[in-house]
Amino acid sequence: MVAQHQPTEHIQVELDGAVAVVTMAKPPHNLLNRVFIEDLIQTFEGAIDSEARAILLKSEMKHFSAGADVDGFGADGSDGSPAAEVLDRLAAIPLPTIAAVHGLALGGGFEIALACDFIMASASARLGLVETSIGLMPLLGGVQRVVERAGMARGKEIAMFGRRHDPELLERWGVINAVVADDALEEASRSWAQQLAAGPTVAYSAIKELAVIASNEGVRSADQSQESAAQKVWASDDLQRGLESFSESGPGTAIFQGT
Repeated sequence: MVAQHQPTEHIQVELDGAVAVVTMAKPPHNLLNRVFIEDLIQTFEGAIDSEARAILLKSEMKHFSAGADVDGFGADGSDGSPAAEVLDRLAAIPLPTIAAVHGLALGGGFEIALACDFIMASASARLGLVETSIGLMPLLGGVQRVVERAGMARGKEIAMFGRRHDPELLERWGVINAVVADDALEEASRSWAQQLAAGPTVAYSAIKELAVIASNEGVRSADQSQESAAQKVWASDDLQRGLESFSESGPGTAIFQGT
């Protein structure tokens, strides 16, 4: 059964089993401003307190997101910078997150996808950090995140040239995880989300925690944090379920409950 969960004006959310499906629906192209970004992040944070064990982000518009609403820049007297710390909150969500990208994911739209754990794109999608085309730089952490995924040289190339990249290239560069046929994106992305939602949620949270430490502070720091991260996994009911299932019927047969 699909249940509705805390929708906002431009963000729809449903709980499909243990998957929170978050759908951006801001006509015409999901252009980003401070309010929309904050609503999106609060929706993700709200999923933590629901029955969700994975989050799937998608769009019902023609594009995933064509970028920032540049007409709103500086309207409140500020410099218009939404600050990378905002999407740090999205990246810090302890549940697995997947961005299902179709159409265009440009500028801030691409940066939102980069803050998710996994990016799956349709074959006809085009993704890019295009801010330099108007003399700007990515403002939501896009530079850091493409460097993190693709390495220094490719990350600079993506951020400086401002091109719209085909997803197959970005998959080869390690920026996105999978490319599927246009008509397969909905089913394939939900399948990934459902697999993650059926997995050991506590272990996934610990994996995300260590991955962030390794990326931000280095492997040695992650090594030092591993024992504390593992403590909650050792104490989880799902580990006991997994061990019992392995003993009784072999690997891959456990039914996890997310606790």
